[in-house]
Amino acid sequence: MSLAVAVATDGVRIPLTRERVADVARLVLRAEKVRDAMVSIAFVTPRAISALNFEHLGHAAPTDVISFAFAPAAGAEGTVGDVYICPEVAAENARESGASLREELTRLVVHGTLHVLGYEHPEEGDRTASDMWRRQERLVARAVAAARAGAGAGASRSARSGARRSGTGKAASGKQRTTRPAARKTAAGKTASRKPTSRGRTVERAKARRRR
Repeated sequence: MSLAVAVATDGVRIPLTRERVADVARLVLRAEKVRDAMVSIAFVTPRAISALNFEHLGHAAPTDVISFAFAPAAGAEGTVGDVYICPEVAAENARESGASLREELTRLVVHGTLHVLGYEHPEEGDRTASDMWRRQERLVARAVAAARAGAGAGASRSARSGARRSGTGKAASGKQRTTRPAARKTAAGKTASRKPTSRGRTVERAKARRRR
């Protein structure tokens, strides 16, 4: 079983580590009983996601997330997809809903990964009542709980490590992995096996596929 998740931050800053983002995507894949997958998740600028939104969905505005699902290479099996997320639009979502930016970005990772797996929601009307949205919120709750549990365990490990050091009380600081994802390619360079999908929260209200 291989669940390969590559994460890139293309000119943007996010309050989640790449490892945390990959963990959220893998949580979704495992919950959906996926055994083999290669998923790329890129956090991009409003300009970059606007270009993707216009080219693939015909909307001339930024959106929060766009997903692409691809057929595996000949003779291969498994799930292959790209997810593009705009943190700036996510921040606006978070302000409106009262959620933290960490939670909103987690929600978009879950949402985009579910789209890669074939989940759909209504284009119009109350999409929050859809099966996809209910599944999404259950997985977001699990991911947030897992992050809190991990943070608590990490704090305990740091405290123990600091106690073993020569009286400084400080744990060794780690460096965030900054390697570029080997699996990631731009969506424009691929032919999607089905129509690209978006959660659809655009900045321009007249063109928005509203979240609620």
